[in-house]
Amino acid sequence: MDQVGQVAGWLAEAGAVTVLTGAGISTESGIPDFRGPQGLWTRDPAAQRMFDIDAYVADPEVRRAAWRSRHGHPAWTAEPNAGHRALVELERSGRLRGLVTQNIDGLHQKAGSRSVIEIHGTLHEVECLSCGDRAPTPEVLRRLDEGEDDPACLRCGGILKTATISFGQALRRDVLAAAEAAARDAELFLAVGTSLSVHPAAGLAGAPLESGGRLVVVNAEPTPYDVVADAVLRDPIGEVLPALVGAALTSPPRPRPGPAGC
Repeated sequence: MDQVGQVAGWLAEAGAVTVLTGAGISTESGIPDFRGPQGLWTRDPAAQRMFDIDAYVADPEVRRAAWRSRHGHPAWTAEPNAGHRALVELERSGRLRGLVTQNIDGLHQKAGSRSVIEIHGTLHEVECLSCGDRAPTPEVLRRLDEGEDDPACLRCGGILKTATISFGQALRRDVLAAAEAAARDAELFLAVGTSLSVHPAAGLAGAPLESGGRLVVVNAEPTPYDVVADAVLRDPIGEVLPALVGAALTSPPRPRPGPAGC
């Protein structure tokens, strides 16, 4: 049996599926990834400073560049693609234990996914690094249109930043705990469009292996977890995810075992 058919069979049998998505699932929606051949950091290595919390706080020029990048981010006009929509169908089937995403673009929610764990935060809100006040990002982007290039918090004057996790920032404990629980409980863990090189998110891929689950990597480029994965698929995400989910939906999910004595 070819690998796609084999993985479709596993997905059809699974009662608890956890999916981890990375930038690769959104490239077909026009949002470039970071490390791929046409990735943001591949084309402009200096852009990584915008994603470093120490550089962001210390250097107003980095903040100005970051705000210009956020203002023109393709997420504001991007639409979900077939990969996003396939995961909505998987959720509706009752198989999905958790949808953990490293993406900040909000396309899973725009597609209709309800239980999304945004492990790296969201582009759609802004947070003050001093007082913690939050606001919708479009409100701050309007201030850029009015001439501000490094908008400060209106409440306390502190530094504003989109509510995303930069290098050097800790993940929110409650969000990480939810992601880890979903990974541990997975009978089948799909790592989709992620290089699996940024921790702690990447470490989620190893959790199901420790508890007897299967790991499937769906990514165009090699990842550190390919050697331990049960299957590795290089097919375009927008093609293979709908195929896998479509095949799985022909069979009802297998009920998960209840507590002892039930």
